[in-house]
Amino acid sequence: MNRIFSQSLVAAAALGAAAFAQAADVKIGLAAALSGGAGQYGAAIRNGFQLAADELNAAGGVSGNAIKLVIEDEQGKKEEAINVFKKLVFQDKVVLIFGPTLSNSAQAADPIAQAAKTPVFGTSNTADGITSIGNYVFRNSVTEADVLPETIRVAAKHNGIKKVAVFYGNDDVFTKSGYDNFKKALEDLKIPVTTTETFAKGDVDFKAQLTKIKATNPDAVVLSALIAEGGPIMVQARQLGLNVPFIGGNGMNSVKVFDLAKERADGLWVGSPWSIENGTPENTRFIAAYKAKYNVAPDQFAAQAYDAMHIVAEALKKVKLSGNLQADRAALQAALPAVKITGATGAFQFRQAKGAAGKPGGYDAVQTPIVMVTRGGRYVIEK
Repeated sequence: MNRIFSQSLVAAAALGAAAFAQAADVKIGLAAALSGGAGQYGAAIRNGFQLAADELNAAGGVSGNAIKLVIEDEQGKKEEAINVFKKLVFQDKVVLIFGPTLSNSAQAADPIAQAAKTPVFGTSNTADGITSIGNYVFRNSVTEADVLPETIRVAAKHNGIKKVAVFYGNDDVFTKSGYDNFKKALEDLKIPVTTTETFAKGDVDFKAQLTKIKATNPDAVVLSALIAEGGPIMVQARQLGLNVPFIGGNGMNSVKVFDLAKERADGLWVGSPWSIENGTPENTRFIAAYKAKYNVAPDQFAAQAYDAMHIVAEALKKVKLSGNLQADRAALQAALPAVKITGATGAFQFRQAKGAAGKPGGYDAVQTPIVMVTRGGRYVIEK
């Protein structure tokens, strides 16, 4: 009797295992800068993805398949991003890669995904030219070209800005692209530039450039920087008595500015599709869930990562996964462009970009930017 009962248990377990095996893991890669100077972005990005994946899996996954994140630290370095992409594509055999964190790294690593016909989805790459790499390249991070003109316009209206100084990092694809877009926006708005100064990634002393800027008496400083340099720039500017508004790009839209610049963080204007002050139902739910899980407030990069996972989940619902990796990658690439959702960052859809040399381009985000200013330790929405 005991032997028969044991056999029944074994048979039942085998049946259960067989039923469970029918539902496969969907392996999705995440290449994020979890260490190094861009670590504050990468950590928030990882958190946003993990929160979304956990929520989706708790609700039964995608078509019964669990999402499995394969997370790699690309350290914010081009060479490391290339190595990580090769590992995720050829060794881990993921169906899609999220990342990398910086535009510099995306320019270097995305061609690997494109050549291997593996969808790659940037959530923090806003430099020009990323999606021209090819039709397997996607991003939901709104380009600087779409955001900066509106940021300048609103900041100028509120502060009576007639002339500005420009300060930018000249050794980084993202900050250089930001400068190019700031320059064009200022020309279009007919706002003259009093002086243009530069710095390099890793610099810590900006007083010489800021002293030159102050001498030209600008009404604002237009700053294309990552937060690691941007925070200290604001501190040193205030120490020199340069108390004009700063107008920043995507890299400056981080609550980290309040840690780095403390009380000197006031007067920073940024634009983004996302704001912690935006009280939509989708954003309110996201913020509450993020705070509950991580005991800290989310930022734009966490929100864009969270939405990106849900965008891909929507596309996966339209894909009948076959187990043939290349076929599944191609099917996901074909399904993604049609996705339209309303998430933490608002209403979202894709538009196709122009590719290089007449080839099909990838896909950029279509979203409306929100303009904010730092005031009293928080971002305040202005129109």
